[in-house]
Amino acid sequence: MKPVFIIADNILSPLGLTTSENFGLLKDDVSGIREHHVPEIAPHAFYASVFREEEDFSIVHNKDAYTKFERLLIASMQQALLETAIDVTQSRTALIISSTKGNISLIENGTIDAALVNRISLPASAKLVAGYFHFSTAPIVVSHACISGIVALITGMRLLQSGTYDHAVVAGADIITQFILSGFESFHAVSDAPCKPFDAARNGITLGEAAATIILSTQKPDGKDCIQLLGGAISNDANHISGPSRTGEELSLAIEAAIQEAGIDKMSIDFISAHGTATVYNDDMESKAISLSGLQKIPVNSLKGYFGHTLGAAGLIETAACVQSLKENVILPTHGFREPGTTFRFG
Repeated sequence: MKPVFIIADNILSPLGLTTSENFGLLKDDVSGIREHHVPEIAPHAFYASVFREEEDFSIVHNKDAYTKFERLLIASMQQALLETAIDVTQSRTALIISSTKGNISLIENGTIDAALVNRISLPASAKLVAGYFHFSTAPIVVSHACISGIVALITGMRLLQSGTYDHAVVAGADIITQFILSGFESFHAVSDAPCKPFDAARNGITLGEAAATIILSTQKPDGKDCIQLLGGAISNDANHISGPSRTGEELSLAIEAAIQEAGIDKMSIDFISAHGTATVYNDDMESKAISLSGLQKIPVNSLKGYFGHTLGAAGLIETAACVQSLKENVILPTHGFREPGTTFRFG
C-alpha cells in the first residue's frame, strides 16, 4: 500500500485561527472555556468554548451565502490549503467532511418545509463547501457522532492507500446550538463547571465549537518534515445508545488492531491522545481499554479542557495537536486534571 503523509493542518477555534496560534496557547495552559450567557442557546449560564459573536470569518468570500457551520469549514480548509501546492480541482483530490450535527440549528427558528429539509442536510453543506473551492470530485460525508473526525481521517487514509486518490482534504466542524446543548443536558452529561478529564471530581463534558482540517497525501513534499499515518481501526461497543462499554474491551480491540496495522512495537509509543470527555463512564472505560492493551505506563492526555468537546471536529483537532507535539517534542498536560479518578491510572 502507498504511504500516507499529513502535509498540512489547521485548527480554528476560539483560541486561535491557526494550528500554531492554538498550540502556542496550549503550551501556556490557556483554555478557551468560559462562562457564557447566550439566551439563543440556553436560558441559563453555561460553560463552553464558543466564538465571539462578532467573529465573521472574513477570510470567507460572499459569507452571507453560508451558515456559520459552513464558514468554519471553509475558513479552516482555506488556511490549511495555503500550506500546500495541491490542486483541489483535479480528480485525484478527495474532500471528506465530518460533523455530528452540521446545520441542525436551522430547525430552531425556521419553518420545517422541503427547502429546509434539503438545506439542513450534511450533503447539502458538503456540496456548497466543495463548490466554494471548485472540487471536481463529489464530497464524502462522515457523521459517526463524536468519532466522526477520526473515522473521516481513517477513510481518507484508506482511499489514498488503495490508490483511489493522491490527496485528501479532511475537514470537520460543529457549532454549539440550543439543540445540541439541551440534548447533552437531557443526558445529565454537561458539567456545571469547566470539565476535568480523568479527574476524581469530573462530572461531565464541556462543549466547544471549532473546525479543523488535515490534508493527506501520498506525495511527501521535498524538504518538508511530515508525519506519516501508519494505521487506524474502528470498533463498536454495541453497549448503549448514549453510554460506552463498561469493560473497555471493544476500544482495546481497536487499539490492538491499529497497532498491528501500523506494524509498530507498543514500547515505541510515546504518548496517547485520549478522547477524555470528562464523563464518569467514558474516562473510566478508556482507562480500562488502555490497561487491557498493556499501555498503562504510557503518558496520556485529553485536550477537552482546552477546547471543550467539539464533536465532529474533535478527532481532527487532536490529530493536528499531536502532529505539533511530535514536531516540537512536547507532551501537553490535561487541563483541569488534579487527582486521578479512574479505575486504572496512567503513566
